[in-house]
Amino acid sequence: MFARTSLRTARAFANAKTGATRTVVSQQRNASSQSSAESAPTWKNTATLSASTILAIGSCTWYYTQFGRTAHAMTMQEEGLHATPYPWEHEKFLKTYDHAALRRGFQVYREVCASCHSLKRIPWRTLVGTMMTVDEAKALAEENEYDTEPNNEGEIEKRPGKLSDYIPSPYKNDEAARAANNGALPPDLSLMVKARHGGCNYIFSLLTGYPEEPPAGAVVQSGLNFNPYFPGTGIAMARVLYDGLVDYEDGTPATTSQMAKDVVEFLNWSAEPEMDDRKKMGWKVMAIGSVLFALSVWIKRYKWSVVKTRKLQYNPPALTGLPNKMNPRQARR
Repeated sequence: MFARTSLRTARAFANAKTGATRTVVSQQRNASSQSSAESAPTWKNTATLSASTILAIGSCTWYYTQFGRTAHAMTMQEEGLHATPYPWEHEKFLKTYDHAALRRGFQVYREVCASCHSLKRIPWRTLVGTMMTVDEAKALAEENEYDTEPNNEGEIEKRPGKLSDYIPSPYKNDEAARAANNGALPPDLSLMVKARHGGCNYIFSLLTGYPEEPPAGAVVQSGLNFNPYFPGTGIAMARVLYDGLVDYEDGTPATTSQMAKDVVEFLNWSAEPEMDDRKKMGWKVMAIGSVLFALSVWIKRYKWSVVKTRKLQYNPPALTGLPNKMNPRQARR
């Protein structure tokens, strides 16, 4: 009896072991088939992502090659040599114009530049309080004659200049200016610093950039002068600043670079006569704005302190109608 029971137990254990083995084998087969089935989509996804990445990078590269790079309308020879940057004091936030330099620059303009170039946008009155007194400005204005209104007979008479008049041009019209300069029209210098790329640096480099002789290989047309900073390197204006050309009233040595620096600063003032007032107004606005900003922050924190420091507490309502600590099975019943 015992032997028969032992034999049945051994057979049952063997059958269970065989069934488990078959189950494991079938699971392995299913897993291998699933992995082989999943490996194909994974490879396809990787290839698709790689191709899309390569396409995106290629599109960006092509777009940058076609449209992203800086487009130059002229070659370096046609555009001219880039001006050297200089540390101009009046361009700093806490600095103003050097009024002594403005006075010297106006003297250079009046004795050198005024024979060809005009300052049509600058009246005599703007010179008062900036680089000369009222009497000095009146004396300079009265040296020039201006047209009056037509009289009863239709004739236009001449009168001495006033502070409200604008600085006169050296020529009556553009045709007279071209005729006196071999066809070249001298530009007005009122806004020249703002009209040229590089501003003060360009004009200073232009005035001091005339070499003694053109470099080897440079082609200069007849009637032009070589200057590497001028677009095309051929400029109708010859060198005009030489050492000792002007006798400064304050005794400053009149070197080429000194005269160029002074006249450039004066031309910067003629383009921006309100720069000092604008800087002072800017500092006032920043000071008042900082105080108002601090007050607004304090008021905001004061007004919102009640909302931001309050505490919300939720008290759920008490459950009624059910016994305390009720068994779920009892509740179902």
